[in-house]
Amino acid sequence: MKSIWRTVTAHMEPAVFFGSAFMVVGFVVVGAVWTDVARGAFAASQRFVSGAFGWWYMALGTSLLAMGAILAIGPWRRIRIGGPDAKPEFGRASWMAMLFAAGMGTGLVFWSVAEPLTHFAEPRDGIDPRTAEAAREAMRITFFHWGLNAWAIYLVLGLAVAFFHFNRGLPLAPRSVFHPLIGERIHGPFGHGVDILCTVGTLLGVATTLGLGAMQLNLGLGEFFPVPQGPQTQIVLIAVITVIATISVVLGVEAGIRRLSLFNIAVAAVLLAFVFLAGPTQYILETFVSTTGLYLQQLPRSSLFVDFAGDEEWQATWTFFYWGWWISWSPFVAIFIARISCGRTIGEFVLTVLVVPTFATFAWLATFGGGALEAEMRGGSQLAARVTDKPAAGLYALLEAMPLAGATMIFATFVIVLFFVTSSDSGSLVDDMVTAGGDPDPPRAQRVFWAVSEGAVAATLLLVGGLSAIRNAAITLGLPMSLVLAVSAIGLLRALRREVRDDESGRATA
Repeated sequence: MKSIWRTVTAHMEPAVFFGSAFMVVGFVVVGAVWTDVARGAFAASQRFVSGAFGWWYMALGTSLLAMGAILAIGPWRRIRIGGPDAKPEFGRASWMAMLFAAGMGTGLVFWSVAEPLTHFAEPRDGIDPRTAEAAREAMRITFFHWGLNAWAIYLVLGLAVAFFHFNRGLPLAPRSVFHPLIGERIHGPFGHGVDILCTVGTLLGVATTLGLGAMQLNLGLGEFFPVPQGPQTQIVLIAVITVIATISVVLGVEAGIRRLSLFNIAVAAVLLAFVFLAGPTQYILETFVSTTGLYLQQLPRSSLFVDFAGDEEWQATWTFFYWGWWISWSPFVAIFIARISCGRTIGEFVLTVLVVPTFATFAWLATFGGGALEAEMRGGSQLAARVTDKPAAGLYALLEAMPLAGATMIFATFVIVLFFVTSSDSGSLVDDMVTAGGDPDPPRAQRVFWAVSEGAVAATLLLVGGLSAIRNAAITLGLPMSLVLAVSAIGLLRALRREVRDDESGRATA
């Protein structure tokens, strides 16, 4: 019996694996059996966190963005992840493709049309709806929600995990960022607790994306086949996608995730090019340039704005939701980008993770969001009305108003499936690595368990309230994770200052 146990746990951190598994299974059981209780608990926790800690979310996101700028220009920018002689494991194109596919994915496809149209039809701050001013503000807000602040949240934790793993030999796990503060105690109960928190946060963050993808995929299939709309169908779709994602994650990063991410980005680029060329090309270009300018001009104010004297419900529904989502998802994206970034300098890492995906996201938003706004202002499309009722319908509503609607809607469904799979397999791999004690090549049996668990949690979120439950879960789960992010920033700065000081002392001695 003991030999069997040793075999099972040889590549496992038992406390983290079983602790995380217990919490995930408990979440699924409570959500499935006591659905109304779970729905009420999520709503109550969301109201509390938004009311009491919205300011903290905004301050943390801004601080991490400022830290990213400091890292890009400071003396530590020349430090190479993995040591002076480390070589990148992946080419730059593969690296960037995996960054983007893991960091945004299905959520961007879901909201790229729905969010600008919603802000256009229902603006805030006294702006008249459906006007040119409303269109400009709608795109600026959307850029803000998907821009530099989001990637700064991923950046700092990802760089911290990468540095402590590849340069200091610590586990590829969130616990390692606490090493400058508590030393070897990261290997004890406290470290186990941090990894459990991040594993569950990763799982629920990815499940949020899977839930959004299932809702959008359900609508897309309903356009071509007699597929019923609702949670039951969406759960079936999650199950099918989970099987595909499980195969990919079992194959590993090189054989599965890297190739799938490259293919994913290629087909997404084809869809982007079609909408750009077949749609209002000049308007899209003007939208990209103008909105980028507005975004950069108002970034400091937006980053620290908390509407304490106005409509807090709007900010909770949108900005706090996104910040909670990015924060709860940060262990997944951070550990994944840490895993694939050995051999990069800190300067290259920071600039690439911040700038490249941000402007790729802006190009996507300007093309799809800008195209939708132009069609709505031109009249006759009724896109905004459809999206307000069903946000998941945004992409399909836009494509339906363009040439070759049938073919492009089928192609868009394929793109959604691919983003769906790349989010799931990357998230599963991260949970595998953390629960395997930071092993970058975890056992396949664990990969299967976490891939299936992500699908089960996404299905549970749909059962307990669909989009509302997904929003509430993201905002709530971001709170404990935000403390890990703050500590990772402090620990990383301490470690990098020591690294630079030791390097200067070594040169002086030589």
